[in-house]
Amino acid sequence: MLAQIAAQMAEGLKDRTFDGSLKFDCGDAGVVVLADNTATQEDRETDCTVSISEDNLVKLLAGDLKPTTALMLGKLKVSGDMGTAMKLGQLLT
Repeated sequence: MLAQIAAQMAEGLKDRTFDGSLKFDCGDAGVVVLADNTATQEDRETDCTVSISEDNLVKLLAGDLKPTTALMLGKLKVSGDMGTAMKLGQLLT
């Protein structure tokens, strides 16, 4: 599933610019890293890390889970540069 997500994000980033680097850490399922205006599953240090389950990441990207709600309910956690996390909202719309 994360391979599909990474591919979709990479495709979406072709038409947009994402400054910085962000990692979706889905625990044992793996990671999706947005950096250098592409998306990969290669784990690396990033400006910001969003810890979220794979299921909730799917819901977030589908628009079925709002980022603010997920944060308040503890379904996602953000560490690192909040400015980078805020830029993610622009990509999700």
